[in-house]
Amino acid sequence: MMKNVIIIIAVALIGAIGGYAYYYFIGCNAANTCPITSNPLSSMGYGALLGGVIGFNFIPSEKMKESS
Repeated sequence: MMKNVIIIIAVALIGAIGGYAYYYFIGCNAANTCPITSNPLSSMGYGALLGGVIGFNFIPSEKMKESS
């Protein structure tokens, strides 16, 4: 159980770093034209959310454990 939480948190942190990198290298400068990429916190938040969702897919399911 704890291993699953660590996997999700680790991939969410990678997503947050990716969100900041997207803000830094690609994001726009205008404050009102692109609300996600003009603010580093929102870019990191969306990156962490996306990373958490992707990290949830790395958790092995119970059916896979039973068949092996």
